[in-house]
Order: sequence, then C-alpha cells, then structure tokens
Amino acid sequence: MNYTYLLALHIIFVVTWFAGLFYIVRLFIYHTEAEKKPEPERTILQDQYKIMERRLWYGITWPSMILTYAFGGALLYMVYGINIPPWLLVKLTFVFGLTLYHIQNHAIYRKLAKNKITWTSTQLRLWNELATVFLVTIVFIVILSDGHHSSGDVVSPFWGIIGFLLFAFLLWGAVMIYKKTREKKNNN
Repeated sequence: MNYTYLLALHIIFVVTWFAGLFYIVRLFIYHTEAEKKPEPERTILQDQYKIMERRLWYGITWPSMILTYAFGGALLYMVYGINIPPWLLVKLTFVFGLTLYHIQNHAIYRKLAKNKITWTSTQLRLWNELATVFLVTIVFIVILSDGHHSSGDVVSPFWGIIGFLLFAFLLWGAVMIYKKTREKKNNN
C-alpha cells in the first residue's frame, strides 16, 4: 500500500477514534445525570444509554483505535523504519497518554454497564476535555514538526508547553462556568 493511502486511512481512523472518545464521555454524563431522575424514567434512560454506549464503544471507538494504530504503525515503518525523529517520539508519548485515556474510559464504561456511578457529571465534563487537549497537542506536534512546515519557523518547546497549559486552563474554566450557569438555572 502506498504512503498516500496509508496516511488517508490513518487520518480517517484518528478522526473516528476521537469522535468515539468525545461522544462516549457525553453518554457517560447523560447516564450519570439520569441517576437523579425518578423511576421509571431513570431505568428507561439508563437502559437506553447502555445500549448506545455499547454500540459506540465496541462498534466504533475500539475498532477505530486499533485501525489508527495499525495504519500509523505501517506509516511509521514505511517512512522512518527504526530512525524515529524526536518530534515523533513526543507525539507517540501523547498517543500513549491518549491510549491510557481510552483504557480509563473502558473502566468507566464497565462500571456504568452495571449502573455503578463513581464519577460526577462535572468530573466527567472535565474528563471529556482531556481528549480535546490530546487532540490539539498531537495535531500541533505533527504540524509544527520539522518535516511539516515550509516557513522554517519552529515553535520552541517552552512556548509549546505554555500554549498547552493555557489551552488546558481555558477548557477547565469553560467547564466551571458551565457548571455554575447550570446550577444557577436549576436553582431558579
């Protein structure tokens, strides 16, 4: 298979993997919030969320992660062999972190399948933003790498870390503002 096809397939499955990760945590939030509903609404909603979570998790998210790794590994071997550049090692470190995030989502999924609710909806909202941080970080690492820009400008690691921290702080702040707005609305 040639480079262009491998790259296209890798990008497609990265996109579907992230879509699955973003949506699964939203379903976890709704599943958790359904716990506060009166019966029979609670059971009806949670049973529906379990079906949706199972289909998304095993039908899209897990296969997308596996195919992301398969096509990414093939690209890595085709382009670099064993001579992996430093920027790619940094990217792969974040991909490993994303994989740990995926595995933690699997643990949450398994608990919710048994209606064991151990995270609050606010904790899950913050957790959901971590996928966004991974996405932004990984994309910037790839785009700003030595082989992917034409201007010759490379963002220093210092400014990259500062940008990463500011972005994470902004996401955290947005979740906190949303929480306060929601609490205010529910109290009225």
